[in-house]
Amino acid sequence: MSGFPPMGAGRGTARRIEEAIELIEMELRNSIAYINDAVIPEVRKESITAMRRVAETLHKLADRMEHPHQWPSDSAEGPQP
Repeated sequence: MSGFPPMGAGRGTARRIEEAIELIEMELRNSIAYINDAVIPEVRKESITAMRRVAETLHKLADRMEHPHQWPSDSAEGPQP
């Protein structure tokens, strides 16, 4: 099919197709606006919170590695000197 409107379609059919395309484009613009205004900021907010939690956990791990004598002992003999 190379022509618009399709072969055998009258003016009424062509107009209905144009109206459908306009509605689809309008819904697409609305969907994009919703994603930009509501979804992306929420994802960004949750991502920042998650990164801060990971950073805090990594900081605690680094502290534990820096001071291994503070780690709980794996053996029954108690902490190593």
